[in-house]
Amino acid sequence: MKILYYHQYFQTRNSAGGTRSYEFSKRLVEIGHEVTIICARSSSEDLSLNEKTGNGYRQGLVDGINVIQIDLLSSNKSNFFHRSIVFLRFAFRSTIFAFKEDFDLLLATSTPLTIGIPGIILKLFKPKKKFVFEVRDLWPELPKAMGVIKNPVILWLMKRLEVITYKSADACIGLSPGIVEGIARYGVHRNKIALIPNACDLDLFSPGKQDKSIIPGCDDKSFIAIFTGAHGIANGLDYVLDVAKYLKEMNAHSIQLVLIGDGSQKNKLVDRADQSGLNNCTFLNPVPKHKLAKILQAADVGMMILADVNAFSYGTSPNKFFDYIASGLPVMVNHYGWVADMLKSNSCGFAIDPKHPEDYAQKLVELSLNPELCSVLGTNSRALAERDFSRDDLTDKWIDFIKNV
Repeated sequence: MKILYYHQYFQTRNSAGGTRSYEFSKRLVEIGHEVTIICARSSSEDLSLNEKTGNGYRQGLVDGINVIQIDLLSSNKSNFFHRSIVFLRFAFRSTIFAFKEDFDLLLATSTPLTIGIPGIILKLFKPKKKFVFEVRDLWPELPKAMGVIKNPVILWLMKRLEVITYKSADACIGLSPGIVEGIARYGVHRNKIALIPNACDLDLFSPGKQDKSIIPGCDDKSFIAIFTGAHGIANGLDYVLDVAKYLKEMNAHSIQLVLIGDGSQKNKLVDRADQSGLNNCTFLNPVPKHKLAKILQAADVGMMILADVNAFSYGTSPNKFFDYIASGLPVMVNHYGWVADMLKSNSCGFAIDPKHPEDYAQKLVELSLNPELCSVLGTNSRALAERDFSRDDLTDKWIDFIKNV
């Protein structure tokens, strides 16, 4: 089988981002399939592609995967207008490969939503070619709920693009139960939708005991609650600084809140922490996955933080959650939904009201004073990771689904 795989943000384990497309593609190649990835440039990773053309793209092999990288760069620090222009340019410039490359199936994975445009155009001219659309976030529901996009014309156009993409695809993959429900609402038959969430890389992330001093500002007396990922509007990380303020008031001096990542809100967050004297917050730059695995072994709790938006309760499948449980960490979320339900039913963490950061701070204090409870919760996290979210198992399920298509 030959697969043309569109993922604008394709990254490997040498980067700080999600590696779902890389892991799935590598497995396909290992069992004899051919994969061509169409992606854009990334500010967090150099793929070291050896062939540069005069047409604005590079090409080369990455672990047996043929990668075509279009010379377009989108940063999560850019404003909405600039990013939208880059998304559209990528969608239309990359469409040419749907007609130049030899393949059996075109697979596009969001975000952004515009990644489905090559598949839509392909089905207009080559309806017998198969197209699978993988949905990582519900757009435009999430940006609309956050107030990021308010223009009714833009929202209408995005909604039309969403519906057309779902209807053009021969099948869809949703990364959370709520995403599957969101796809089905537009009339896509359930037997054409697969639920395949993000996964745990059990070979990379594992429980362990790292010296806590590998994290700046921490030592063996520190109780470390860690957040890894984007520092954008959707993440609502002012909540963490509110937690830090309450911890200071509680004289919980041993608890250190560590935030690893980058994004449009990071400078603002750092400034607020400095101005408020929140020296119990440490901000670190993004690190590659293999380094992050070691850092998580020095942590005590994984923090899942999102802006207080109801749509997040069902419309996301956050990579960080799966890294936390694979590392055997208790997890604390500040929202409700399917992830919070998993924590409760598997006794591996806590869901705290998003409007009450003081309760989040209090629970951190309780955990810092109860290492036995932390150990039990962490053991349960790893058991959940191994039982339900093994990368090998979910990759096999993903491959079987697209082969059936």
